[in-house]
Amino acid sequence: MSVESADSVTTAEQIAKDHTLVPAQVWLTANKGVRYEKRPAKGEDGKSVAGLYNAWITLDNPAQFNSYTTEMVKSVIFAFREASAARDVVAVVFTGTGDKAFCTGGNTKEYAEYYAGNPQEYRGYMRLFNDMVSAILGCDKPVICRVNGMRVGGGQEIGMACDFSIAQDLARFGQAGPKHGSAPIGGATDFLPTMIGCEQAMVSGLLCEPFSAHKAYRLGVICDVVPALKVDGSYVANPLVWTDRYLDECGRIIHGEPKTGAAAAEGQALLKRGTVDLSLLDEKVETLCTKLLYTFPDCTTKTVEELRKPKLAAWNANKENSRDWLALNMMTEARAGFRAFNEGTRETGREVDFVALRRALAANRRWSDELIESIMPRARL
Repeated sequence: MSVESADSVTTAEQIAKDHTLVPAQVWLTANKGVRYEKRPAKGEDGKSVAGLYNAWITLDNPAQFNSYTTEMVKSVIFAFREASAARDVVAVVFTGTGDKAFCTGGNTKEYAEYYAGNPQEYRGYMRLFNDMVSAILGCDKPVICRVNGMRVGGGQEIGMACDFSIAQDLARFGQAGPKHGSAPIGGATDFLPTMIGCEQAMVSGLLCEPFSAHKAYRLGVICDVVPALKVDGSYVANPLVWTDRYLDECGRIIHGEPKTGAAAAEGQALLKRGTVDLSLLDEKVETLCTKLLYTFPDCTTKTVEELRKPKLAAWNANKENSRDWLALNMMTEARAGFRAFNEGTRETGREVDFVALRRALAANRRWSDELIESIMPRARL
């Protein structure tokens, strides 16, 4: 080929193949409740680097604590595929709108009003959910969970699927399944034993007691934690948990555990005086993104793939059986639990009458509409 003809050939950059499944303009137009944007990557000098970006995927349903609807799950899948295929993306930041919640899991209103009692439909939904988790675990770029607030239930599960998690220290973590009619088998039972050990996994998965960002850091659920509460212009650590010492008088670790009594009252008063500012969280996330910028891209992808293997092995071994069980459970405990959460109030509570349910089942009473009605929160008034 002559020099002249070579010069006339379209450059390699211009003829690069599109490896996405759906053009971005298509799914972004139809997208509901999820924002996707490419923000310029920053160099070590803090300045934007021309031509390189970090993809930010944001759950945007703050009125319902960024819980994901069916349509949002689809958008998350497309967003991770888009970021994974983008040649100019260094890392992915997965976060939520506001400062109250990263994500509280599946949208319980949709669960209660559509999927409850509808197992074949929920099985279809769980195909999408499984694909969402797999999209995170299969992303060709490192994924950072920016924990801007609560990360519980399914939100904790998709958060743990990420490679890094950095949290503001007012955030709370935990599971909700056995308290609300489900089992945490959308990733928690796969990831928790690997991340924090079997015993602590039992505590989180079964007792469903939320824990602080400081405890999450101590356990190894997140890689960093920063203050978010500003009082009189200065950042202060979460005043509701013990952050300034590690052991009590008996030698037990209490770092990250909730305060009680007078200490808790003082903490609540300080919390009310302050305002939430996530600037330090953003700085930490950008710093991590910058560190990732200064690595070989293929070596980084390979390292990420290898280090994800313990999570992937458990996830891939269990996700289909989990999907089937969760669908069938929509006829019994999930049907009751999601309804209770959706229909309950602050006064009645949002949990079923567990004692009445256990007594009914011990007496060999069958699941029925009447049984479910009898254990709803309002039935106890």
